[in-house]
Parts: sequence; structure tokens; C-alpha cells
Amino acid sequence: MEIKRRQFQGVLNILSFNRHFYVFGVGTLLLLFASRLVFAWSNLVFVIIIIGFLYGLIMPLIVSAWVYDFSGYYDFEWLKKQVPERENINQLVNINAGFDETSFIIERLFPHAHLQVFDFYNAQQHTEPAIVRARKVSLVYPNTQTIASNAIPVKDASVDLVFLLSAAHEIRSHEEKVQFLKECHRICKPGGKVIMVEHLRNFPNFLAFSVGFTHFFSRSTWKNAFERAGFTTFQQTPFTPFMAVFTCNP
Repeated sequence: MEIKRRQFQGVLNILSFNRHFYVFGVGTLLLLFASRLVFAWSNLVFVIIIIGFLYGLIMPLIVSAWVYDFSGYYDFEWLKKQVPERENINQLVNINAGFDETSFIIERLFPHAHLQVFDFYNAQQHTEPAIVRARKVSLVYPNTQTIASNAIPVKDASVDLVFLLSAAHEIRSHEEKVQFLKECHRICKPGGKVIMVEHLRNFPNFLAFSVGFTHFFSRSTWKNAFERAGFTTFQQTPFTPFMAVFTCNP
């Protein structure tokens, strides 16, 4: 099945899934303008506050357009460095957190491989409004299985590639991340790979998302989790200033 993304679909997703944030932000802006009828704001202070609010509302959309609409993320050209010989890949696993925009693309890129798709979303643990809304519109890959993050129903040492694409950060507990990655380690062949793409808790993402950058994790946090899970390599390839591709071997 060929999936064609709409123009600015990344930005539209951000607006849709996080509309509570934007409703609150626009409402606050309206209240600030209304407050000038009551309070004698300093013009300089008022302008600074308005610019700050507009920055917080608009910058995430600009960065999202860059990353998801114009960077080639969904073209998967970046994958050539990690997997130069696709014809040798036979078994694939793609794991998401309830929102899947990549499985049909992966299937097209590896037409002769067997792809299994798993969803570790837990309604009790993953309660953020954005992910709840994302699940309602996600296109579900056939035979996607819902799993616990600490139990992937795949045989030991049987998978060539495990994809974790903008999903693993939804596991908030560090110990749960380690247990999840131990499962990824278990199912990987000795020459297999885990390929993870994530935003990082770094300065560029702070500039992009302000306090929202705390939703992501730092490189050192991920490195610690992969090492504790038993992986022997942890390689990072920058993908835009805001995301990184991690390639890890068991």
C-alpha cells in the first residue's frame, strides 16, 4: 500500500494532536490584549510578552515543518547509511507508541522481508492528550499487535532490524526503557541492529519547544539505557539539528 503524505502534514499533525496547547495559548493572548483595557501596561513589557507567546506558539510549527515535511524524514534516504545492503534483510520489527506513519513505508523499502508491527501504547501509563488523539487517526498496519513494553512476542535472535521511530520517548520510566531495550536486544540477531530516531533534550530543541523539550531525553540517557540493556555499540548520526538517528548493535 503506497502512502502519500499531504503537504504540511507534519505541521497539521502537531496542530491537531496538541490543539489544547494552542487553544490555551491563543486564549491567553486574547486575555493579554483585553487586559490593556484595564491595566496600564508598559509598551515595552507588553511587546516582549506578546513576542514570547507568539514565539512559543509558532516556533514548534516551524521546526515540525522542517523535520517532518521538508527534511526527507519520510523518504528514508537517511536509512542508506545505516542499512546499505537491503537485500540481505529478511526479518523486520517496527514498534510504535500508538501512532504509526512508517510501517507501510518500511514495507515498500523492504519488499522481500517479513515485517511485524507492534504497539506498546498503554492507556493507563501513556495518558498525554496528544498521543490519545494521534491514536484515533493513525492508519493501522495489518496485524499490528498490542504488546507490553517488556514482552515482545518474537523469538530470540531472529530479527535483522528493529525500528523505533519517534516512539521510544513515550516510555517515561528509565527502568521501563531499559527493560524494553533488553527485549529489543533479545530478539536481534547477532548481526542485527536497532535503529532509533528521536528528538533530544538539547539546546536546539529547547529553542524550538521551550519547556516542551523535557518531553524528550538526552543522548546520555539513551546511551545509559542501551548499555544497561546489553548493546555493545551506540552510534549517533545527526538528522537536522533537532533529531538524531541511533544505530545500536547487540
